[in-house]
Amino acid sequence: MTEVRTRGNGTGRRRRRGGEQPMVPDAEFTSYYGRPVIKEPAWGVPDVPGYLFLGGLAGASSVLAAGAQQSGYGELARVSKVAALGAISLSAVALVHDLGRPGRFVNMLRVFKPTSPMSVGSWLLAAYGPVAGAAAVSEVTGILPKAGRAATLGAAVLGPGIATYTAALICDTAVPAWHEGYREMPYVFAGSAASAAGGLGLLATHPDHVSPARSLAVLGAAVELIAKRQLLARLAGGSYEQSLAEPYETGRTGAVLRLAEFLTAGGLAGAVLGRRSRAVSALSGASLVAASAMTRFGIFEAGMASARDPKYTIVPQRRRLENVASRH
Repeated sequence: MTEVRTRGNGTGRRRRRGGEQPMVPDAEFTSYYGRPVIKEPAWGVPDVPGYLFLGGLAGASSVLAAGAQQSGYGELARVSKVAALGAISLSAVALVHDLGRPGRFVNMLRVFKPTSPMSVGSWLLAAYGPVAGAAAVSEVTGILPKAGRAATLGAAVLGPGIATYTAALICDTAVPAWHEGYREMPYVFAGSAASAAGGLGLLATHPDHVSPARSLAVLGAAVELIAKRQLLARLAGGSYEQSLAEPYETGRTGAVLRLAEFLTAGGLAGAVLGRRSRAVSALSGASLVAASAMTRFGIFEAGMASARDPKYTIVPQRRRLENVASRH
């Protein structure tokens, strides 16, 4: 009987025709002295997670500002426009600080590459910043109101891209906990951004004038909670020996994300039930903003943890190779 060694599945498994059992055990997948297989991104804390959070808050605030402006909620529109400018300014500062010098951001604008989330994001930021600034300055000073309203609509058009392109940015890396979450991560980021923008509106505006903010907060919180559950369920699913949901659910990162989920649920309940109470409305808004920031920090840390530990790279690769081999 001829002995056949299975090739291409990475398991080193030896089998015999006729259904006989392997004569040698499967080879174990290990890295060299347990060292990481991929290089951990050289992204600093709090610069990059702050950049992820603030960009989302800015983009969603611009959408809320346009909606409030069109529906006659002037106080909420003003708060949201100023919030968008402040958040995108701080986000740009965090990004430039992490890059090391402003010239590196300028260099990213030398080409436009549609297949690169970093390139697309750089151009989005370059276009969004001026219109968000013009909208806020016009609102505060009263100068050129028609131009200010046009800038508000322009910022709202770019806002969803600003709020979510960072999800594509991190999922385009080789970091396992990010890369494998590419399906759900944009929804998590979009929901988190919307709940933060709505929460800020609840926090800074009188309850009688926050109807659009409340609606956005409720929608965003619901989307975030559902998408996050689906993300973790899929990463924990299948027959991997090592769950890619583990970095999100264990240690300090797991505690941060669980607290963020608790604050999101509490903020959602407060936004629905505390319609007439300024204190409850403000507390709900603060909870949603804090939860959004913690979610971004937690996702960032989970990705870094998965990059440092080789098992999160090797075991999923092994399973994929086994699945390919089983189909042949």
